[in-house]
Amino acid sequence: MLKRLTILLLVATAAVAEEPGPAVPGRFDGSALDRSVDPCMDFYQFACGGWRARTPIPPDQTRWGRFNELAERNREELHQILEQAKDAKRQRGAVEAKVGDYYASCMDEAGIEALGTKPIAPALARIEALASKRELFRLLGEHEAAGLPALFRFGSAPDLHDSNRTVANLGQGGIGLPDRDDYLKDDAKSKEKRAKYEEHVARTLSLLGDSPEAAARGAAAVLRLETALANAYLDRVALRDPKNRDNPMSLDELKRLTPAFEWDAYLAATGAPAFSQLNLSSRPYFEKADAVVAQTPLADWKTWLRWQVARAASPMLGKAFVDADYRFFREYLQGAREIEPRYKRCVQATDRALGDALGQLYVERTFGADGKARMQRMIEALTAAMREDIQAVSWMTAETKPRALAKLAAFGTSKVGYPDQWKDYSTVEVKRDDYLGNSLRAQVFEIRRAFARIDKPTDRTLWGMTPPTVNAYYQAANNEIVFPAGILQPPFFDKGMDDAVNYGGIGVVIGHEYTHGFDDQGSKFDASGNFENWWTEADRKAFDERTSCIADQYSGYVTLADPVNGDVHLNGRLTLGENTADNGGLKVAYLALQKALAGQPRRTLDGFTPEQRFFLGFANVWCQNVTDAAARQLAQTDPHSSGRFRVIGAVSNSAEFAQAFGCKAGQPMVRENACRAW
Repeated sequence: MLKRLTILLLVATAAVAEEPGPAVPGRFDGSALDRSVDPCMDFYQFACGGWRARTPIPPDQTRWGRFNELAERNREELHQILEQAKDAKRQRGAVEAKVGDYYASCMDEAGIEALGTKPIAPALARIEALASKRELFRLLGEHEAAGLPALFRFGSAPDLHDSNRTVANLGQGGIGLPDRDDYLKDDAKSKEKRAKYEEHVARTLSLLGDSPEAAARGAAAVLRLETALANAYLDRVALRDPKNRDNPMSLDELKRLTPAFEWDAYLAATGAPAFSQLNLSSRPYFEKADAVVAQTPLADWKTWLRWQVARAASPMLGKAFVDADYRFFREYLQGAREIEPRYKRCVQATDRALGDALGQLYVERTFGADGKARMQRMIEALTAAMREDIQAVSWMTAETKPRALAKLAAFGTSKVGYPDQWKDYSTVEVKRDDYLGNSLRAQVFEIRRAFARIDKPTDRTLWGMTPPTVNAYYQAANNEIVFPAGILQPPFFDKGMDDAVNYGGIGVVIGHEYTHGFDDQGSKFDASGNFENWWTEADRKAFDERTSCIADQYSGYVTLADPVNGDVHLNGRLTLGENTADNGGLKVAYLALQKALAGQPRRTLDGFTPEQRFFLGFANVWCQNVTDAAARQLAQTDPHSSGRFRVIGAVSNSAEFAQAFGCKAGQPMVRENACRAW
């Protein structure tokens, strides 16, 4: 049986008296509510103010919300599983022994410390021995095959125009800061970030044995090289447009496009199967990076490679490397005040490396068959509501609506909880005294699986998340929505709560993922998952006008007030897909709730009507606090809006919300020109 924990929600301040009746399924927690605020003035503060006031960000975290609380509970389940599994004296099955030994290798701090830099010494020696650009590309190929960092991303992905076929895919890479704009923007904070990064690179190179002077020169070379690569990058908004990622070509065409790249040497070293056709997800990157390859001295490439290897390995090396990595990437960039306890890092590392194996043990312990059944019923209800919503939209013509409905009918909805067939990790060697080696071998396992899919029929059984993950996703090539077991718990779904709260939680999540199939990206893929236009020109124009309204709305939100460096706004174009999905998901989940309530008495519980409880259940999911540093970084890199604006952005566009809480025109939660696509 899926473990259930009491959901934390809100108490009513509405004047409506609760009707007498039988015992109610669940009650709100009044401490989550800010009673001093009118919900029509600031619904996020009304719904989450009490929770936010009493729930500080833990010192080892950079943001903390209801997602994080659930993820922490799941981590503790995994922690208990792994603490048992690591005991080699117990009688363990093959799966338990594999994850237990991996976890044990991560927890062996003394053994890791004693090894020093020995785990990366062979890689560093190969870098030092480089004598030509051809050898550089051969080594880059070896790194790709060994799970070490490379200059670009190489793998496989469904053909954008034939989703039944998987092709080789190349994408931009090679930088160490979170975003290309970190290298290019000229504001004070960006300059400070680059200076801190250069200091961090120098500190890491010194840990490899460089003198202070050599480390400083090396760090300057790394920053110079990565800045040149960043100049070749497509930005995050441009990458959201499938047409920018659609660059099919032959291998011979790629060689002509990038004459400085030694492709034969690189590909031979990767061990990937031979192929003649591929896709570039960022053509400008390879065009411009070609000049970077040609003009950068080999000595700088060697320094950059040493840094890249050390950067990737630092979390798996001794304390000095771990601390240096934490101080820059967690403390400085995101505002953490303490490093996470070792066991938390090791739980997460095991989940990343052997997710299906650990997930199998997690599911056996926490997730019953009834969880899948309940979720499928919710999905069916949301499917019907989405169909009704598409049929009702006034801006789409009769010519395009049947195609939209056909895409909805083709949605895959069977991936709930966990895979039908688990990955077989029997070929992954795991040693209790080789944490870095274990990590690399697990990566190599996934790399080889990706290579094996090149020029093969697309495997539609693949999952993009592990079962304990607190998240869900829409996959355009498969035209499917996926819900790991980790999210099918309170506050998203609680069998002890009434339909209104559950539809506001997991119901909106389902509707959100459905709407992704019709957001600014998903809408460009047809029912078969192909990048093909199924819209009339007029309908596409009408849709783009509506999504532009949403983009402009969210770009106006200030996610971090900073009188010194300037306020930080959300990027409405970067977050457009998620914001469209939030607005659409809220609408269709509300429609589904109305159908579920049809013919039932409208009982007021805890002083709230079902409709009010629906919106409170939605807001409760997004209660969160975030550090200033993380808020700044997330605004630049995260395609999701912050919790506050996910709530008020969607409800202020919702006529149903205004009706539920009696909000009037002119109040902040009632937008004069409400945006709505779906």
